[in-house]
Amino acid sequence: MFLRVLFLLLLALNLGGIGWMIFSPSEAAGSLPASDPDVPALVLLSERDAAGAPLPGQGVAASSTDVCATIGPFPTQSDMRAALVELTPQVRRIQYRNAKATQSRGYWVFLAALQSREEALGVARALSAKGVRDYYVVTAGDQQNTVSLGLFREQANAERRRAEIAGMGFRPELIQRTEELPVYWIDIARDPDSRFAWRTRSGSAGDVREQPIDCF
Repeated sequence: MFLRVLFLLLLALNLGGIGWMIFSPSEAAGSLPASDPDVPALVLLSERDAAGAPLPGQGVAASSTDVCATIGPFPTQSDMRAALVELTPQVRRIQYRNAKATQSRGYWVFLAALQSREEALGVARALSAKGVRDYYVVTAGDQQNTVSLGLFREQANAERRRAEIAGMGFRPELIQRTEELPVYWIDIARDPDSRFAWRTRSGSAGDVREQPIDCF
């Protein structure tokens, strides 16, 4: 008897629950606003950086009175960055860029390549017979069978060497050896009335110079 009553009670509860879910009024669940209408939304630092935060010296509106110049070339990236740190507080806008510069590696005096190694060695023996000791026969590479007569930092010294060998009846040649190296420039825009001492503040010396450019 007790079990029958318990079964009927559970059945009634289940039927009541099903009926409530079916016939009860449904309320649309609206999404709550993230913040009050007059309160600006928070932005994480990581989100702001991902969107592109302004760099130092940027974001300042250009003026028709700005004076713009480029400073360089700096031979290394570390030299350029050190100058960038010092110059940024002095200017309205600043940026840097990379470039390529052709630089001299000195001067080479040589006798043009012979047809064979035997001919090159024969010329070397002729040089030795005239008292020339500072020479070298190139045995491989693009300059094979060339007789090198010396590498010189100064052009005047290379010219003297060429004249000396030419006076012995040979036909030496002289070329400047060059290579392309990366260099760095800093572009600045500043107030024309500001006191701007870029050389003392940047610690630059040597070939670093300032040149006027169109404003950016």
